[in-house]
Amino acid sequence: MDDLAVSLADTLRAAREARDLSANALATRSGVSRAMIAKIERGETQPTAVLLGKLAAALGMTLSSLIARAEATTSRLRRAADQPVWTDPETGYRRRAVSPDAGGPLELVEVELPAGAVVSYPAELYTYKHQQIWVLSGQLRFREGDVDHDLGPGDCLQMGPPEPSSFINPATETCRYLVIISKRPG
Repeated sequence: MDDLAVSLADTLRAAREARDLSANALATRSGVSRAMIAKIERGETQPTAVLLGKLAAALGMTLSSLIARAEATTSRLRRAADQPVWTDPETGYRRRAVSPDAGGPLELVEVELPAGAVVSYPAELYTYKHQQIWVLSGQLRFREGDVDHDLGPGDCLQMGPPEPSSFINPATETCRYLVIISKRPG
């Protein structure tokens, strides 16, 4: 496992402990088994995007903030060479944390979704967040509950109320898109 994966394991455990949650409690909240949580926290397995998404949501965090905490940066500038990239071992989905981790109100995340890949997240991941998706290249089908949004280069979608969702690349080429995340107004 690389340095980011090891740091991610430590960050996940620290976030769980900071919320005074047992592994059992996190398993109940996230729907991820206690055994899998233990393996992730010990650095014995590389978690998928879906697993990390479920765990982050159960901890009240975005996937981006979990990864940014693992990077432990607080600068207002994040050079391209220093932007952490995480690749889902199951789908090949690549996620680049573009934004500096200086506590700003927005997060920018660049995603590369391989041809034919599908990455799904539970509604809980979106509870406290407002998101927009801007397609840079390729084709993206964003399934929001029972509604499909077919997006091409330049298209921008503002996500609706929290629902289970899937990012689907129906094409034969990689899709690149930017996700813009902010906290939902209370």
